[in-house]
Amino acid sequence: MQEHRAKNVLRGDETRRRLIEIGQRLFSVQGFAATGTEEIVAAAGVTRGALYFHFADKSALFAAVFEAVAREIADAIAAASDGAPSPREALRRGAAAYVNAAADPARRRIYLIDGPAVLGGIQWFEMENRHSRPLLMEGLTALGLPDAMAMAHLLSGAMVEAAHWQALQPDVAPRLAAALDTILTALG
Repeated sequence: MQEHRAKNVLRGDETRRRLIEIGQRLFSVQGFAATGTEEIVAAAGVTRGALYFHFADKSALFAAVFEAVAREIADAIAAASDGAPSPREALRRGAAAYVNAAADPARRRIYLIDGPAVLGGIQWFEMENRHSRPLLMEGLTALGLPDAMAMAHLLSGAMVEAAHWQALQPDVAPRLAAALDTILTALG
């Protein structure tokens, strides 16, 4: 009996993971509004009932997809800043990683365009606070800046805008890197 229950839990976890994976692929290409639940379940090879067992509706699936993308971006920040020779360089690398990861076509539509619209600004903000913003605050605190939280919110907004700009005009990446270096130098 326990073995049967354990297999069902594993199968359920796999189904949930597959729905999130397929949702991410479809939402990133087509957007939230143009992606139907029938298309999601067909691509995932599951029933509509399985979708609604794991998620209350398409918006709940999108929230789980968004959370996965937010974790991917935070992982990119952590990987880029890990092993940096100084707190300033770690912050520079992490900020550049955020912009690059968020501007990536596979994430941009979900994270920067549909995320705020589907989730609403407050939920988007809360997820940003759970994933990438703490890494930014950690970097700013390591620089010894006063009120790292206020600075993190200001810089976070600038990086979201930079990601939009870079996604629309990839050739601006060197200009953004230079601007970031200027900001970090001015911070002290």
